[in-house]
Amino acid sequence: MVTIKSKREIELMKEACKVVALTYQELEKRLKPGMTTWELDQIAEKTMRSLGAIPAEKGYNIGIKGVPPYPATLCVSINDEVIHGIPSKNKVIREGDIVSIDTVALKNGFNGDAARTFIVGKASKEAERLVQVTKQAFFEGIKFAKPGYRIGDVSHRIGEYVHSQGYSVVREFQGHGIGREMHEDPGIPNYGKAGRGIRLEPGMTLAIEPMVIQGKPNILQLDDGWTIITEDGSLAAHYENTILITEKEPEILTIL
Repeated sequence: MVTIKSKREIELMKEACKVVALTYQELEKRLKPGMTTWELDQIAEKTMRSLGAIPAEKGYNIGIKGVPPYPATLCVSINDEVIHGIPSKNKVIREGDIVSIDTVALKNGFNGDAARTFIVGKASKEAERLVQVTKQAFFEGIKFAKPGYRIGDVSHRIGEYVHSQGYSVVREFQGHGIGREMHEDPGIPNYGKAGRGIRLEPGMTLAIEPMVIQGKPNILQLDDGWTIITEDGSLAAHYENTILITEKEPEILTIL
């Protein structure tokens, strides 16, 4: 069931989303070649807790036998890792890497969710273009995140734009509703037919997140049960924000 948030609930949710935005601000400032993904994770957790929030991903359990609860504050995915890369003291970030980070903050009983892909130092023109197209795909999609449109209109535009740029979208993972729970209805694929799905209404809060692959869309899951990589070794990028459907234009809650 899709929940419509009250004005009070929206105000509380905005606080969680602000924590996420401030966390990314700190991560971008500190991210550099030579640091480990574990160090990034420590920075994020310290920042969130200092702002009165809890890292919602830490301990998150998907309920699949054999898959342990997620152990960290951040998902940090490098180069051909698409999503859910687990931070490690042994994983060093290098010059030219593209680093996708996804995190969720819980504050006042509400979640804020966003993802960013950063270029570390100087990367190839191909990598820079991939990151830019992935970000733009989000903004293309939310052109249809208004009352009267349907979820399928958002999904269709994201996929249409990504494919027009010569890239692939991940089909096995998708955006989602968000609020008191990290993942709520509706699911929001990054592809699909326009005019399908539920109609958007003011008060809906959605996490829209294009996941884009430079090569073919095929993905693999690593033995850790979490990390998703591209099957052909091509680069991947991820961009996400939590948005609020309003009477007019959508409001992006995880950008300062």
